[in-house]
Amino acid sequence: MNHLGIEVPVKNVPPLDPGFIPLNRFNEAFLAAAKEPFDVAVERSGGQMAVYKTRIHGTAELFDADVYYIERLVKTILWMKGGFRVYLAGNKAVCDAIAAIYSEGGQQEFDNHFMAHVFEHPFEVVRVDAVPEAKDSPKRIGGHMDGCRIGFDAGGSDRKVSAVIDGESVYSEEVVWFPKINADPDYHYEGIVAALKSAAAHLPRVDAVGVSSAGIFIDDRTMRASLFLKVPDELSYKVKDIYIRAITDTFGDIPYSVINDGDVSALAGTMSIGEPNVLGIAMGTSEAVGYVDGAGCITGWLNELAFVPVDASPAAMVDEWSGDIGCGVKYFSQDSVIKLAPAAGIELDEGLSPAEKLKKVQGLMEADDPRAGKVYESIGVYLGHALAYYYGLYGFKHVLLLGRVMSGKGGDLILARCKEVLADEYPAVAAAIRPALPDEKFRRVGQSAAAASLPEIGG
Repeated sequence: MNHLGIEVPVKNVPPLDPGFIPLNRFNEAFLAAAKEPFDVAVERSGGQMAVYKTRIHGTAELFDADVYYIERLVKTILWMKGGFRVYLAGNKAVCDAIAAIYSEGGQQEFDNHFMAHVFEHPFEVVRVDAVPEAKDSPKRIGGHMDGCRIGFDAGGSDRKVSAVIDGESVYSEEVVWFPKINADPDYHYEGIVAALKSAAAHLPRVDAVGVSSAGIFIDDRTMRASLFLKVPDELSYKVKDIYIRAITDTFGDIPYSVINDGDVSALAGTMSIGEPNVLGIAMGTSEAVGYVDGAGCITGWLNELAFVPVDASPAAMVDEWSGDIGCGVKYFSQDSVIKLAPAAGIELDEGLSPAEKLKKVQGLMEADDPRAGKVYESIGVYLGHALAYYYGLYGFKHVLLLGRVMSGKGGDLILARCKEVLADEYPAVAAAIRPALPDEKFRRVGQSAAAASLPEIGG
């Protein structure tokens, strides 16, 4: 396959998407003859800095390829780690092109606005002689079993809460709620408080509260969350500290932690496996990801791999929200199943919801329909290539594959095909990582119970 003058060798291609060009394969081919140094750094809160030193070609013939490679790298860093300022050191023409792409009105204006909102700082791209030094501030969060704790897991369709004493769950409940369609932040606040009080009724005291929630959280504050999608901007101040207010209004000054649900999933995986260095990928409505590093720490990175590109094909599917193409959400969520089904000859009624369309394909898979098999085989090929790319970014050991797309026979086929691709094209990665579906031990840990372990008492 040829893209922007770079010949990209690919052995394993999805049967229903023959034009797929794995981004990591493009990057490898691009770098093979690239010699001109080019450095990228992305700054986020607290002076933390992600730094990547790489190379480009620096020739007129491959200028478009240079810009594409650096732009995809910047995009990856932004959504993996987060940041509001991009530093570039290298070829001026390439730097200028990247600055234009990420400017107001540029191709990646969505990223500009999103990061500015999350970090509450204007977004900018600056050219420098030398990029700053790397700096990370991972935190050892979770795994604390002592005392009387509450764990709250806020989902889009239900909320779960657990009361835990010295690591043993003594009570749990699951309540249906409708946060995504409610504009009144008091609805959310009252639902959270009701759950906390329900769990507290089964404890002699409350020593700490941990919260697992979809969204982006910095210093326990809600910077972006789909749960509060309908809350108007003028009331967003009520949402930013909603979990903190609910906890302190109910229990006073006690330890608490509010963490993205993907990171809590990875933490639950770490607790069930008994080892750190876990990447959790949940394939459902979107691609939700969390990571616990080799020291057992939650990194504070965004880990929004739904927006990280994995496909270099210029014909890759468009993500409707960001307007970008080739990003993970269209490969590792129910959108991927829906996208591939027509190519397999499966007709899906447009009147069905995305979840109902997924269920139809899952039903065909459970009946061993070969058309559905091709859908899941294709996703398995996507995943094999993507895990090799993700491994280069994270260096994880364990991968837990979660979510509705990974359920049933389809999930088994995805995992099997993924392992085949890794063994065939990336043998060193295949030997280093352990992709798996969650076992019963993981399920017993539970998201809300893992959330309860987040805060350190007296720390």
